[in-house]
Amino acid sequence: MTNKPLFFSIAFLLLASSALPVVASDNKSGNDATKAATSRYKADKKLCAEESTSSARMQCLRDAKEEYNKAIDAAKKTQAVDSKSSQGRSACADCGKVVDVTTSEKKGEGGALGMIGGGVAGALLGRQVGGGTGKDLATIAGAAGGAYAGHKIEEKMKTAKVWLVKVHLDSGEERSFEFDHDPGFAAGNLIKLSGATIVRR
Repeated sequence: MTNKPLFFSIAFLLLASSALPVVASDNKSGNDATKAATSRYKADKKLCAEESTSSARMQCLRDAKEEYNKAIDAAKKTQAVDSKSSQGRSACADCGKVVDVTTSEKKGEGGALGMIGGGVAGALLGRQVGGGTGKDLATIAGAAGGAYAGHKIEEKMKTAKVWLVKVHLDSGEERSFEFDHDPGFAAGNLIKLSGATIVRR
């Protein structure tokens, strides 16, 4: 008659050794562990059939079934961990959601052209005032005032409306994107990064 404690200790070690590499290695999955446990269980049932008495065979089969169930449970846990890890890797790092859209006016910048044009116009107007030294002073004052006015007029002409879209990325990062036209986004829209801008998803 087979020494049952020794037999099942060996069987358990064999089952454990077939299941452990699946947990430790990224090259195997829970499915491999399930197949290994099933194969081992079939082999154990054949060994149990060699027991000399029916009670010994029944006990052997119960013990083999218990070890098989343990191995299957371990395989399921491994499969769940692998699945969760895979889902984490496939998460969209560049995805997110619009949290706010605002509009504002972006002040333009006045350049040399406005100053020169305004200065010339101001000087011409200043020349029309007074005579002699007064005319010269009026010309200078007109040129200075005209240059300033021209600069401000150019700034106003270049003022533009801008749309600022604030997004919250799935990674936890918050970013803002500026558009010179209405991008058509609203709070709650799902987006993803596309180069230096964002697009719907």
